[in-house]
Amino acid sequence: MQAALILAASCLAAPLTAAAQTLVPPPAIEAKAYLLMDFESGQILMASNADQALPPASLTKMMTSYIVEQALKSGRIKPNDMISVSEHAWCRGSSTESCMYLPLNGQASVMDMLRGIIIQSGNDASKAVAEHLGGTEEAFAQLMNKEAKRLGMTRTQFANATGLPAPNHLASARDLGILARAIIRDSSEYYSIYAEKEFKFNGIKQGNRNALLYTDPTVDGLKTGHTSEAGFCLVASARRNGMRLISVVMGSQSMQSRADQTRAMFNWGFSSFESANLLKAQAPAGVGAVRFGVADQVRAGVARDWSVLVPRGQAAQVRTAVQMQPNLTAPIAKGAVVGKVVASVNGKTLAEQPVVALEAVERAGFFKRSWQQLQGLFR
Repeated sequence: MQAALILAASCLAAPLTAAAQTLVPPPAIEAKAYLLMDFESGQILMASNADQALPPASLTKMMTSYIVEQALKSGRIKPNDMISVSEHAWCRGSSTESCMYLPLNGQASVMDMLRGIIIQSGNDASKAVAEHLGGTEEAFAQLMNKEAKRLGMTRTQFANATGLPAPNHLASARDLGILARAIIRDSSEYYSIYAEKEFKFNGIKQGNRNALLYTDPTVDGLKTGHTSEAGFCLVASARRNGMRLISVVMGSQSMQSRADQTRAMFNWGFSSFESANLLKAQAPAGVGAVRFGVADQVRAGVARDWSVLVPRGQAAQVRTAVQMQPNLTAPIAKGAVVGKVVASVNGKTLAEQPVVALEAVERAGFFKRSWQQLQGLFR
């Protein structure tokens, strides 16, 4: 398949208009679906069938580990809390599934379980934490779906915590890229685990199945997956010269091909693009008129530093334009979305980002509101 070059906004579910082609065309990737994403902006640099819902196999466990990590961050669970292993969670050592080899009716700590999920891809660890946090694996799947919706994963439906084949257990490459980005951004305290090459538990040492961790020092995550239905899958991230890219390959033909295809995408992406730093967080980028407010205007800017990737040599050509929402009406809370900023090159849209109110605007008193209403009648 020949990849399409698309630059998409991080805040949108669908790509924007195509950007100018790079000097070197993207590599041909033989997989059911794939994409290459910029971590900072969420832009999609190359993709095919990115919104097709497919069986995700053990890529599912990225959501399982993400929920565990967020529970640790919130204090709902502690790193040394012990989790019990029920008969449902217990893995009998079948050659058809990945196991951490937790003992039946035994226990393991949260951090051991987390490593068992990420490094060993343990179905038993995934089921055990699902029962610990959700009561049952089915109830935990509903937590997974709720979290997927919050993150903007629009083509994903989870039925279990492991990725074992199940009706309507599906995810898209774009959604898995969104999830990988959330893990790197929101679980930074635990992200180094995704780069660990091996983990030993109960006397059994197993290696990480992400082959790129052993051959490319710039790769530091994330997760592999495989079933006969899903094929060979890999979500990976690499950081070179201050730029981080995320790749997703679904439905490849072998372990070797998923690694080779991911490597090819990374090499192309890092060599073909450069970062253009556009706006600083909390710096005024535009002003919007406000109705019925103590102030008649509100300053707007981006909530976080904003940069986009452009084909090399085009960074100086990027232009930004702020588009404020019409009819902004007080009260407006600080941080509320009041418009968007669009980045473009030669009139072609690259990406867009929400702009937020940099200060609160309180509602005006009765007399000022009445006067503005009266003025509006004569416009």
